[in-house]
Amino acid sequence: MKIITIKELLNANVICGEELLQTHVYSACGSDMMSDVLAYVKDQAVLLTGLVNSQVIRTAEMMDMHCIVFVRSKTPNAEMIKLANDHEIVILTTDKRMYEACGILYSNGLRTTEETTESA
Repeated sequence: MKIITIKELLNANVICGEELLQTHVYSACGSDMMSDVLAYVKDQAVLLTGLVNSQVIRTAEMMDMHCIVFVRSKTPNAEMIKLANDHEIVILTTDKRMYEACGILYSNGLRTTEETTESA
């Protein structure tokens, strides 16, 4: 799924990385616990979270994630935006809650890493 499709499905605003909206992502993870993200995410994923601190960007960068969606209208600060730009990570924000946002993406074909691997 392209990031631009995620933006449209979630009625999200682009905070940074607009030039990267045509990038494909192949799985998704919804979590506020970065330790879970480190343990379960494989690659080319989008992270949905309500946690707003620089560790989110650093975790996404370590895990080769291309996009972070902040749910519940959470907004990253300037330091986080700069860090995301430096690592070419798209940041989106949506007013949807995590449960709803994950459900929308799942029902439109974006799966977890495990499901992506099993169907291959």
